[in-house]
Amino acid sequence: QVQLVESGGGLVQAGGSLRLSCKASGRTFSSYAMGWFRQAPGAEREFVAAITWNGDTTSYADSVKGRFTISRDNTKNTVYLQMYSLKPEDTAVYYCAGGRGRSYTVGYNYWGLGTQVTVSS
Repeated sequence: QVQLVESGGGLVQAGGSLRLSCKASGRTFSSYAMGWFRQAPGAEREFVAAITWNGDTTSYADSVKGRFTISRDNTKNTVYLQMYSLKPEDTAVYYCAGGRGRSYTVGYNYWGLGTQVTVSS
């Protein structure tokens, strides 16, 4: 059974930084792409960032490009989301997603329970 457990969320002032982690178990982590999504109150879940199975290729939403960095450590079965220059509009529950294949273009079939990120102005 695949499990994704996020951590690292919290309350931070605008301009601050946070690093989210997602620890995966239950399948060969290094064989699958991973992603991060977020959902703000009253809004739909939206894509934030993704990374291929080996970390060679990444993708970002325009709203976070240049401020967020996704990375992975396949020896630790963990994917990270480093967030800099946080804005109040980044406030959301952040979800880790497990890919269906090596590329993030084929979608996701596993989800974590999320971690809350709140950015105060």
